[in-house]
Amino acid sequence: MATGSAQAVKLGLQFVSVIMLSRLLAPDDFGLVAMAAPVLAFMGMFQSLGLTQATVQRPKITHEEVNFLFWINVLASISVAVAVVAIAPVASRFYNEPRVAPLIAAMALPVLLMGSGAQHSALMNRRMQFGRLAMIEVVSGVATLATAIIWASMAPSYWALWGGSVVGALVTIIMTWSSSPWRPSRPGHAGDGWSMVGFGANLTGFNFANFFARNLDNVLIGRVWGNQELGLYERAYKLLLFPLSQITNPLSRVMVPTLSRMIDEPHRYRHAYTRVIRLVLLATLPGVALSIAMADIMIPFLLGGQWAKSATIFAWLGFAGLVQPLNNPSGWLFVSQGRTREFLYWGLVSSVFSIIAFVIGISWGATGIAMAYALSEYLKTPFLWWYVGRNGPVRVPDILKATWPFLLGAHLVVLALWAIGPFLPETSLPALALGTVFSYAAMAALIALTAAGRETLQEVIQVLRGGVHRLRR
Repeated sequence: MATGSAQAVKLGLQFVSVIMLSRLLAPDDFGLVAMAAPVLAFMGMFQSLGLTQATVQRPKITHEEVNFLFWINVLASISVAVAVVAIAPVASRFYNEPRVAPLIAAMALPVLLMGSGAQHSALMNRRMQFGRLAMIEVVSGVATLATAIIWASMAPSYWALWGGSVVGALVTIIMTWSSSPWRPSRPGHAGDGWSMVGFGANLTGFNFANFFARNLDNVLIGRVWGNQELGLYERAYKLLLFPLSQITNPLSRVMVPTLSRMIDEPHRYRHAYTRVIRLVLLATLPGVALSIAMADIMIPFLLGGQWAKSATIFAWLGFAGLVQPLNNPSGWLFVSQGRTREFLYWGLVSSVFSIIAFVIGISWGATGIAMAYALSEYLKTPFLWWYVGRNGPVRVPDILKATWPFLLGAHLVVLALWAIGPFLPETSLPALALGTVFSYAAMAALIALTAAGRETLQEVIQVLRGGVHRLRR
């Protein structure tokens, strides 16, 4: 509940951020930041080195081992910050955009700050102190958004987005250190730390491969089509796929330590995983279906008429969003089962799918990239679950039984929304409101025809009743 509440707030902040900053800043500003993002994402992979997950997953861990990992994280952050400054002029020449160099160099500051709190956060995660972690995320998110909006209101430019990231990093570090009792000591005995470095190295390898799958699209669009097209793509991505990742990725904070403790109880492990996946799909897929079917209304209404060209891009990315809430949590299984080497191999395969898609789609601009990316997500999904289900408590039949009603129902909802579109009000807000109600109601009705769907709906009702009961108390 703590993590879910924090994510609800963060999604609300992200939603407000996309709308308000899109009205305060120009597409060119977001295009410049999107040009810097792949460079920062690439360098950032070498900052944590997968060591936070190693701390969480480890059955037992000592102060010496955590201290060893802390100093590795600090040294990695310093090295990455120096590398970011050094690579800034190279990136500027690559894009043929001189404004990118100082922006990338300035981003070294938040990179440098975040490394000193990695192990503190990992220990709180390991101890399942989700309330504290949720509070840190919420306060940091509010500080980031408030700074960016105030800065953009007073001096509209891409530097407002940088300022928000710096303030957010400072708030995170201050609150993390004040919330965790653990303190580092001088570097010394590593204990079993080197084996944990090996665990983290496989995760870093996956992140390295995944980097290309998540950032090559921005690089290609910026290089071939320029700031304007990249800005349109970046806003569409941030409004849809980024919020989806913000639901599934932070849930790993809960699921990885929980599943790691259940690894010797296959039935409990399997039940916990499929239970959460069904709830995630029910929460996300009707909204994604609405986004696909009503993109031409939603984008101008939320972002303004100047962003209308993003609607087609947004709709195609939505089809990728229909399978990502199922695919992204597969990492919980790999990490909690200690299968990080297999996770690395899957990252390599997945990146090949995406790279091929982007190379094919770039000829048709951002829309072509979005279309090709969506198709690649559908193609690689069966391979992913065959690979995950070869070992461990969760097998392919378990996933199919638990999720097929939700996936089929979401696609049927898209078709239904297209069919009723001409009968909705012409005004944007009433049309979107009625579309939202219809989308979730139709999904509930469709999944209620299956046992897995009825079980999930009953659980939702129980959770809501429990929440109401607690509020009354």
